[in-house]
Amino acid sequence: MDIFLQILYTILIFGFLIFIHELGHFTVAKLSKIKVNEFSIGMGPALIKKKGKETIYSLRLLPIGGYVKMEGEDEESEEEESFSKKPVLIRIAVVVAGAFMNILLGFIVTAILVFSSPQLPSTTVAEFNDGAVSSSYGLEVGDSIIEVNGKKINIYMDMSAAFSRTYGSDSVNITVLRNGEEIELTGVKFETYEVAEGMYSIYPDFKVYAKEKTFLNTVHETFFRTISFVTLTYESFGDLITGRASIQYLSGPVGTSEVIAEAARSGWDSILYLIALITINLGVVNMLPLPALDGGRFVFLLIELIRGKPINQKYESVIHLIGMALLLLLMIVITFKDIFFPIY
Repeated sequence: MDIFLQILYTILIFGFLIFIHELGHFTVAKLSKIKVNEFSIGMGPALIKKKGKETIYSLRLLPIGGYVKMEGEDEESEEEESFSKKPVLIRIAVVVAGAFMNILLGFIVTAILVFSSPQLPSTTVAEFNDGAVSSSYGLEVGDSIIEVNGKKINIYMDMSAAFSRTYGSDSVNITVLRNGEEIELTGVKFETYEVAEGMYSIYPDFKVYAKEKTFLNTVHETFFRTISFVTLTYESFGDLITGRASIQYLSGPVGTSEVIAEAARSGWDSILYLIALITINLGVVNMLPLPALDGGRFVFLLIELIRGKPINQKYESVIHLIGMALLLLLMIVITFKDIFFPIY
């Protein structure tokens, strides 16, 4: 794909997802009668600025974030419409609204994909592939897989994700529903494939039946696919913290742009799938309890709710400032890695 189109796709997708996130903060703030001084998409120097009734709307050079600057959010203010003057529960609602909007968008996009899909996969084994290994370890046609390595399986995506997280092992413990009875199968082996250099996972060596595409089944599939995306984000983050996965597999805007380009080459289904994954990822990551993120602000508000009074705003601002500096440093490191040591 032409590099110009790759950059354009990336800017449009990230810009749209950032807009949705900030729109959540902005809408709840406005509904709560909080004065919003600026609504910005992007960071850095302003390309376009327009003054509304009380809010400046701006589009900035770097499509790596955005912000809703509210009166009294990071500074002392005596105005009645300031963020700091509102009850703590309202402030919590404003803070979590951005992540909520991202996850809601992910649910809507996932619903579009599910409703437009010709059929829905079940978790019931229909037939084994030629040379299948798992059939020699107790798995049978007609088995409905309900648990893999202790993880509950609601839909096919759960099963696929559980198999992909075996990281080097060629066997799993599976609980199946067979003739109405739950049966535990231990050490069921599968073929492995290389996920990335030095990382191997197993893959299902069987085909599954399709589920009847009723309204309830599509809603069920949409809900649990969204939950699966959320779970995947948390698990991936946990893998990075524990060292189970290397930081080399963490991508920033540069690395993601290549994935977006590949999705664009594959068609709109792939683009929509990627949008759902990225927007839910943004929502979940933003609510991690880290300084400068919405999750960090949520923690401070939760402490205020419990103790009945806020932490000194001066100290909170310093903590968020340090957190922002560390996040920017991490982004620089990841961007450097994406440019000079790409994994694609």
